[in-house]
Amino acid sequence: VMRLLEVIRGRQTSDETVEIAKAWGKKLGKEVVMVNEAPAFVVNRILCSMINEAFFVLDEGLATAEDIDKAMQLGCNHPIGPLALGDLIGLDTQLRICEGMHRELGDKYRPSPLLRKMVR
Repeated sequence: VMRLLEVIRGRQTSDETVEIAKAWGKKLGKEVVMVNEAPAFVVNRILCSMINEAFFVLDEGLATAEDIDKAMQLGCNHPIGPLALGDLIGLDTQLRICEGMHRELGDKYRPSPLLRKMVR
């Protein structure tokens, strides 16, 4: 379970509301980070790109799924590889996140054709 709570402050969000959200997160045992209002959460924007790129790398035949995950675990000190994480999240969920971000933020979030194929 994620130990993080991203609190997004909208243009009309009061200081009181922000403090209530932060206190609630801490009460739940979460680390709270403040994020400015924008499409998608910080974690989703970065994670979507990483998982999606892993599917592009796999589709291009650069490495096997196992070696992609191992490379990211050992090379970046990640506890789980991006393909295994995508599977844990759910490939259908991953695809929906990428599709939404692609609509909002443009081509850098274009879903991998392999990801689409695996979901459909």
